[in-house]
Amino acid sequence: MASAADGPGNLGAEQNPLSIPIADHGAWATAMNNLGIMPVGISGQQLVSESLCIPRFDPGLGLIAPINPMMGGISLVPPPPIPPDVPVIKEIIHCKSCTLFPQNPNLPPPSTRERPPGCKTVFVGGLPENATEDIIREVFDQCGDIIAIRKSKKNFCHIRFSEEFMIDKALYLSGYRMRIGSSTDKKDSGRIHVDFAQARDDLYEWECKQRLLAREERHRRKIHEDRLRPPSPPPVVHYSEHEAGLLAEKLKDDNKFCEATAVLFTWIDRGEVNRRTANHFYSMIQSANSHVRRLMSEKALHEEEVERAKEIFKNALMAILTQFEQITAIFTAATRQKAWDHFSKAQRKNIDIWRKQCEELRNAHSEEIMGIRREEEMEMSDDDSDDVPNKRMRTEENGVCDQSQASLREENDSLRWQLDAYRNEVELLKKEQSRAGRPDDDHAHTLPHTHAHSAEAQIQLLQQSMHNMQQELLSLQEKLSSKETELEQAREEHHYLELEVLSLREKLLSGKGESVEGTNGELHETSLNGCVPSLYLSRDRRSEFMRGGVASEKEALLLGIISTFLHVHPFGANLEYLWSYIQRLDSKVSAGELERLMVRLPSMFRQELSGVGATLEKRWKFCGFDSLSSA
Repeated sequence: MASAADGPGNLGAEQNPLSIPIADHGAWATAMNNLGIMPVGISGQQLVSESLCIPRFDPGLGLIAPINPMMGGISLVPPPPIPPDVPVIKEIIHCKSCTLFPQNPNLPPPSTRERPPGCKTVFVGGLPENATEDIIREVFDQCGDIIAIRKSKKNFCHIRFSEEFMIDKALYLSGYRMRIGSSTDKKDSGRIHVDFAQARDDLYEWECKQRLLAREERHRRKIHEDRLRPPSPPPVVHYSEHEAGLLAEKLKDDNKFCEATAVLFTWIDRGEVNRRTANHFYSMIQSANSHVRRLMSEKALHEEEVERAKEIFKNALMAILTQFEQITAIFTAATRQKAWDHFSKAQRKNIDIWRKQCEELRNAHSEEIMGIRREEEMEMSDDDSDDVPNKRMRTEENGVCDQSQASLREENDSLRWQLDAYRNEVELLKKEQSRAGRPDDDHAHTLPHTHAHSAEAQIQLLQQSMHNMQQELLSLQEKLSSKETELEQAREEHHYLELEVLSLREKLLSGKGESVEGTNGELHETSLNGCVPSLYLSRDRRSEFMRGGVASEKEALLLGIISTFLHVHPFGANLEYLWSYIQRLDSKVSAGELERLMVRLPSMFRQELSGVGATLEKRWKFCGFDSLSSA
């Protein structure tokens, strides 16, 4: 027996002072879990899975009090967040008159409605039939201070608390089963459901609170605006001789001139000027007028600074344009055959894209520089603004014509002045002859007569020379106009040739890319070299065709459609947009045909660059009405 007493079973009984037999392991596990202890049996086995225990339990910390939201002060420090997939184990709540049993943790939580603003009232349903107001107050008094309880005869009630945060504690009891005392009667038990309730008192208090906050915000904003509002200007003093003397001194000071002029204007506007004070005001106005010279000198200084800044800006643009030209030259050298053959297809494609972007940016940059030059020419010239673009494209021969034309104008003016002088001299001689009045004096009569004949002969010679000069001037003007016409035609032909070469290059690159790569670029160079001479050989025929206008009825129809389309697009449209519109009407029309038609008619269609950087594109605009008005 002694050996049996010393066995493992007796050892376990000696080490375990609790000799109470445990029949219900579930109740034992719930009690241990609520105390924060790992639920284990007497022999050490685990009674409940770890997912049902209190999360983040560390046995080394000793006993941890259970997380109970019904405890006082639980709202001051919020509990740590619980993952949504971990069920919260609620505890049994014992009251004096009743007991609350939690629902199964595997069941979904009770549903609630949307929380009304400023809600302090809850709806409690599912109460036992024998539940009294005292029992309800005993249960929910742990959530906070209760203001009123309105109980109904149909096993529900409304409870109004003093603060809004108490509602969250009351919602914790939703789903509990209430049992009054230890009775098992059906009228003494029920599953309570707690939800938000809409109450007029809560809404009224919330609206009052919101209005109070709005008033405080308006008051705070008004104080802030008053702090930021600039101070009111000081009042203007009334006129007196002493104040007039002080004002006269202020008018002489450059720093106080603005303030003094405001006071002077106010005095004059008030009607302070009279016979007695007129001299004082005249001296002050004279002092104000003395600042005009200073202001003009300051303006001249600022204009000089602006001119210097413009010059620096223009020089910087010229430097940038030079670098663009150098980069373009690099691309041009890279596209030659001896360098082009060694690049791969992807490298050639990238180089071609870079070259096009660089050329577009260079053209836009050159247009900007030309615009600056046009503005300078408009400032320096007395001619009309319509003649400025023509001056930009004149060659050295046109510059020589301008110089000769200017010299002829000066000579013509000098001849006119000499002619007027001779006429005045003849009139004076005639007056002296009439005053003399002596017909018998042959000597006095012959002398003025001789002077008059010599003056008339000189006048005739001057008129003849002036007529010759005018003829030469007209001939030079005709030559100038003919040269300008030839220059305009050359520009149109050059632009047309550029478009033809670009279209042929795009066709060759897109249609025969593989063959170009296989022959190391020989076909690319030979095709271009073979097409360009043919274009130049048909120069006379093409210029005649360009000046001929519309050649067929189809072109006239296209011309009308293009003009109408571009007229409703005052900012212009690119060629792809125009071609996509005309494709809906006639699918056989190509984009190259439309471009050639618009290039042939520069008086109706004009191509311009728009955009900056990556958004740079060429747009066509309708300029027919401008050509009619200028003609």
